[in-house]
Amino acid sequence: MSKGLSRSISRGGLATQPITKQNIQVVETVNVADGAPGFGTTVIAALPQGNLLFLGAVAYLQFTTADADIIAAFDGDYSLGTVATVDGDVADANEADLVPSTAFGAATAKVSPLIRGVSTDALGGGIIDNTAGDKNINLNVLIDDTSISGAAAFTVSGSVHIAYIVLGDD
Repeated sequence: MSKGLSRSISRGGLATQPITKQNIQVVETVNVADGAPGFGTTVIAALPQGNLLFLGAVAYLQFTTADADIIAAFDGDYSLGTVATVDGDVADANEADLVPSTAFGAATAKVSPLIRGVSTDALGGGIIDNTAGDKNINLNVLIDDTSISGAAAFTVSGSVHIAYIVLGDD
């Protein structure tokens, strides 16, 4: 049996794959501004250009800090979306269009539990218009007001698994 076109396509760029599954290893710093609550964003990956049929995502993330402005048992939420948060809410439109707002659970000694966040049926099957090629996977973070007393930096580590289909471009 010849290898042919199917093998060529399987080795091509993300936009030529029938279904793209990305496993993204995350080791990033997110700077959280003080507020009521504190919030911040970091980009963890770029999305390919085109019309993307979003199939789903699962994230396993852990947050750590040594910052004196954060209590040892800090708590908060995170979401994954195609836009960055600009306020103390990580559930606004497109801030949570990949993985909805997911609670941390209380940290121990400034280390959160490993938090599993999953996309919902309502999110899967939607079209993400990235024909301009400017959309990213944004990790949006909220730290509860009772857990933060000043701007702080968090290290986030873990993995994000995402699946989508590129349905052409303009």
